[in-house]
Amino acid sequence: MNLYRSVCVSFLLILAASPCFALHAWSNQILVDDDKVECPAASFTSIQAAVNAASPGDQIIVCKGIYKEQVVIRKPLSIDAASGAILMPSAMQANSTSLFDGSPLAVALLVTDTTDVTIEGLIVDGSNSGITECAPDLFGIAFQNASGSIQRITVRNFKLGVGLSGCQSGTGIFVQSGGGQTSKVSIGNSSVHDFQKNGITANEAGTEVFVRSNVVTGSGPTAGAAQNGIQVGFGAAGRIRLNTVTNTVWLPCKAVETCTAVATGILVTQSDGVSVTENIAGVSQVPIFVNGNSAQVHNNSAFSAFVFDGIRLEGSQNDARGNTIFNGAESGIFIDGDNNVVRNNTITDAVIGILKTTTSSGNVIENNSIFNSPIRLQDPPGRSIASLVSPAR
Repeated sequence: MNLYRSVCVSFLLILAASPCFALHAWSNQILVDDDKVECPAASFTSIQAAVNAASPGDQIIVCKGIYKEQVVIRKPLSIDAASGAILMPSAMQANSTSLFDGSPLAVALLVTDTTDVTIEGLIVDGSNSGITECAPDLFGIAFQNASGSIQRITVRNFKLGVGLSGCQSGTGIFVQSGGGQTSKVSIGNSSVHDFQKNGITANEAGTEVFVRSNVVTGSGPTAGAAQNGIQVGFGAAGRIRLNTVTNTVWLPCKAVETCTAVATGILVTQSDGVSVTENIAGVSQVPIFVNGNSAQVHNNSAFSAFVFDGIRLEGSQNDARGNTIFNGAESGIFIDGDNNVVRNNTITDAVIGILKTTTSSGNVIENNSIFNSPIRLQDPPGRSIASLVSPAR
């Protein structure tokens, strides 16, 4: 069996076994190979050329190789990459603008103004972006007013060069809506690491994401941009489930009284009704931080909070239950707001088990198991740190 036929057969087997792809009947398959070595019968050597030639509903199969280009998708289609297919654009240029404030964005793989776009198996690498200033803002994959699915993707090295570590730029995956439009994106089974600002971000009303079973790894202690592993904010809706998020620590933040910025593992900011369940989050100033209302924070494991809390709730009617917290620097769980429920959590090794501010009222705190914490419950004066969080927008 020749190599081209082998590649095609392998993809057909993957598609047949995948419940995700079983829903689609692709109109046409287009083969891409950067040098036509792995797939000599490929029709194109450029992903963008294949996208331009594709009709809505086509499937683009990307063979192993390095593709030194930015790609923009404006039609429904699927990109399915063989192992070792790398999108690594060089000399990246601004190819979009923020739907929030119009600032320029340089995106390696941009999906805009369309629906039903599926991206699977691709490595997206920002090592050669060539961006030498804080602007344009650097992104790996962005869906803007667009919907679809990102599965089994690796997004890495979206960060700027020496001397630019303080720029609020460099995000792995970004979903954003604007102008009354919507974006609905599923992000799953992917790896995001070596980013400068955020791993996965979903912003603005009209955006809805399901972020499931990803591994997001920050840079560890850094004095540059304060990182957030997964962020849902500014009116966006979402479910964050079964992810592992670690190593987001802003190094200059060493004490509660003097900290001027906070890094987080999972951040919900100015969004209500977000579900945060069954995640593992740790090695951060705040592994799980909700600055919003009516969130469900259930059955997570939070560990190694630097300076602040394992789980921090700033808002009302949030429900935190069944969580396991290890090693909270300030507390295991912090509550600042009204009518929150904190129930059936297990806290081990925190300075204070649960902190509830004196200005909060109507909270239900019951059936929590607290171990190795000198103080089980304390009511300090109200003290928000929401202004210290540094979300990407």
